[in-house]
Amino acid sequence: MSQSAEFIQAATDTQEAEVHIAAHTFAKALSESAEFKAFEQAAERLKQDKTALEAIQAFQNQQKSLQVMLMLNAVSEKDQAEMDRLQKAFLNEPSVVAYLQAQDELTTLCKAAAALLSERIGLSFAAACGPGSC
Repeated sequence: MSQSAEFIQAATDTQEAEVHIAAHTFAKALSESAEFKAFEQAAERLKQDKTALEAIQAFQNQQKSLQVMLMLNAVSEKDQAEMDRLQKAFLNEPSVVAYLQAQDELTTLCKAAAALLSERIGLSFAAACGPGSC
């Protein structure tokens, strides 16, 4: 390997190490944020809330049973009213409300981090990610 190739390889290895350290530091900071901790706690409470889980399951079962009719936009008023009632029931469960609020706050934090990252690297971070991954 030539001296210039060795130099380029060493520089690349150094940059990769720095990126790895920066990513690790960022992940640690994110995981220690109040928003992330609140989200984890809300997710755990929701996972333990039998009433909320039953309400979610009831809505999902109704939605699944009407899947074809929903795709065809041919759901009867009665079935739509029942879906709306079931959706409202699970969305009014305190653990679901807390979970969705914590999720929204974490999403806001992540979007702010992505904007800062985009600014620092001079490239749209969100555009560089695949759909739904940022």
